[in-house]
Amino acid sequence: MDTKKALTKILQFRDERDWKQFHTSKEIALALLIEAGELAEHFQWKTGEELKEHTKEKKQAISHELADVLYWLILLSHELKIDIEKAFSEKMKINASKYPIEDSYANNSKYNDKG
Repeated sequence: MDTKKALTKILQFRDERDWKQFHTSKEIALALLIEAGELAEHFQWKTGEELKEHTKEKKQAISHELADVLYWLILLSHELKIDIEKAFSEKMKINASKYPIEDSYANNSKYNDKG
């Protein structure tokens, strides 16, 4: 995905509706959390086969919630002047350092919980 193209679409959508005035960093962050919550609702209280069936039946609705999360994430990074692609690359390098393959392979422990 080209986040710059996505940002252009997001800004056009927002600006055509004169919504910039409502989009403080705080409000965008809250919208991101709300959309992430709506995504999480698809998985709440479901296990095993029920979860598998729900995700299959509701794939389009789940994909739309993911898109909403991405929308707000891209807009927030723009408002905070953060290059999200660069931040992602940097964070993946940090994660690789925290979770070397030899310590992490098939192990879901947090990096600082090697007990």
